[in-house]
Amino acid sequence: MKTFRPVIGIILVAGALWVIVGEQMSGVSADAVVNAPVVTVRSSTAGKLSMPKRPLGAHVDKGERLATVDDILSDTTRLEDLRMELANAEANVARIKSDLAAKRTQRDAYSARTKLYRTHRIAEIETKLKFARARLDRLQPNAQSSETSATKVAQTATAEAGPVTQAREDVALLENALDAAKSGVYLGDGYNDAPSSEQRGALLDEEIASLEADLTEAEARVKTLDARRSKEQTRVNTLTSSQVTSPANGIYWETLQADGVTVQRGDPIMSLVDCDVSLVTASVSEGVYNTLKVGDSATFKLAARDKIYDATIARLAGSGAARVYQHLAIAPSQKHLERYDMTLLVPDLKSDADLDCPVGRTGRVFFEHRPLDFLR
Repeated sequence: MKTFRPVIGIILVAGALWVIVGEQMSGVSADAVVNAPVVTVRSSTAGKLSMPKRPLGAHVDKGERLATVDDILSDTTRLEDLRMELANAEANVARIKSDLAAKRTQRDAYSARTKLYRTHRIAEIETKLKFARARLDRLQPNAQSSETSATKVAQTATAEAGPVTQAREDVALLENALDAAKSGVYLGDGYNDAPSSEQRGALLDEEIASLEADLTEAEARVKTLDARRSKEQTRVNTLTSSQVTSPANGIYWETLQADGVTVQRGDPIMSLVDCDVSLVTASVSEGVYNTLKVGDSATFKLAARDKIYDATIARLAGSGAARVYQHLAIAPSQKHLERYDMTLLVPDLKSDADLDCPVGRTGRVFFEHRPLDFLR
């Protein structure tokens, strides 16, 4: 047993030295901070700024209203002109519709009169034809008996030839006039081929067609003017009153304008921290820095927490990297800038339900496996 004690002691000392040396020589950052981009929210128009009271650090959701900018002096001259043109165009449409309705009413009245005239005209011709046929029947010579002499028959035919011919002509003319009337053409001395009501109806048809074309054009103009007015109204509404919304899920970081002041278009209003982007900024020694490259894997551990997060090197900025922090929430310390700067992506920080946008939290980044990782 005494023989094994020195061996066991040597093994324990060697193990302790291995842990100490391994822990000290493994690649590790001097400091690391959870960081995030800062988004500057600007006014989209000029006017009076109205901001609801919101404490610094308050959470905001993407699309949430942050402020309102009202401009009571916005130029609405073009909008008023378009409204007036639209009103005139709508009045013109109403006038054309009124004229069209009146013309159609007149056309219906003349159509009814033409139909009535046609009915009575045909009845008149039929009555005349009826009596003309009766007169012709009476003037036609009766059949002569065999005892009648040829001389007497010839004398009778000669005496009746004139009236019979006239009667036949009257019947033929009336039959022709009846056929024409049924076809819509009216014959007669001193008459036109159509009654005045039908002629007036034809003129009204031409006027109605012209008014319908005018109405189509006027309605198209109203539609065009209404579209232009709607666009101008939207533009004026945007200039008159615009809502400033959050461009990202984050926290209220800094107030750049006071409530109630007049701002110009593009003026910064406030700053937000974008919590959708999980970054860790760290600094390392020159020796560790020169062994790293973009895309290398690493691990990140928050101070006072046991959980370790997988990370990926996204940027190696080197020494004196103050410029890369201009748009980040946490600025580097002077000692940080004296070492070599790097940025890592840690996606699991955003998905960790126990963390609520941990911007500013500190920890350490490790680049190699260490002897006591199994205990961590």
